[in-house]
Amino acid sequence: MIKPQPNVKPVVSPAKVIATRPPTSEERRRAQRVLLRIRVNVQVAGKDSVAEAFTHTVSASGAMLLLPDGLAEGTKVIIENPKVNGKVEAKVVRPPQMTHEGSLVPVEFTSASPNFWGIVFPPSVN
Repeated sequence: MIKPQPNVKPVVSPAKVIATRPPTSEERRRAQRVLLRIRVNVQVAGKDSVAEAFTHTVSASGAMLLLPDGLAEGTKVIIENPKVNGKVEAKVVRPPQMTHEGSLVPVEFTSASPNFWGIVFPPSVN
């Protein structure tokens, strides 16, 4: 029979240790984001005025837009991408973040539009 030695801790095999941590925002993301700065036109649904904006990052399901003024969460917008001559409806999903360049406004497409940005996205890491 083996007697325990004082001040000696048992060795735990790394294969038996399971790390539990919440997933990072990158791991929770449904689509890969790509840094892409292009000019787009943004129209709030039901209004006549159109604002010129730029993309900050884009994904197959939406974008982070840089607008002169912020938009409230839940606001529906029409985004026009002149590069592909297309329009898509989207919704503001979180309050904007103010920067020195303007408001960063996160939007999500209301229907799948993976080709709207005219680029091929990297495959998902999941």
